[in-house]
Amino acid sequence: MAMSDSETTVSELRELVEEFVTERDWQPFHTPKNISMALAIEASELMEHFQWMTTEQSTAVRDDAETFLGVREELADVVTYGLALANRLDIDLAATIEEKMVKNRQKYPLGS
Repeated sequence: MAMSDSETTVSELRELVEEFVTERDWQPFHTPKNISMALAIEASELMEHFQWMTTEQSTAVRDDAETFLGVREELADVVTYGLALANRLDIDLAATIEEKMVKNRQKYPLGS
């Protein structure tokens, strides 16, 4: 069964990541420090796809199948490590994002 954003919960994604980690016995290596470092590395790899592009080129990245695939895969790596960190530290992502958006709204009010 193929997953999609409209039908897959964050919990299901977290379980998918945890299953992958568990199957490989990677828990000893998945410390918060290591996961956060891996997340930063993957974010850098995502940025590489956009390096030296103009704003217009970056918004048209979907038009180049190979580049778009690379962007999608690196974004998946970033999100996967984010989910792995949430798993390791038992962070409720939905609640945390909701709390952070409240702070963001206060910091960046409409019309500012």
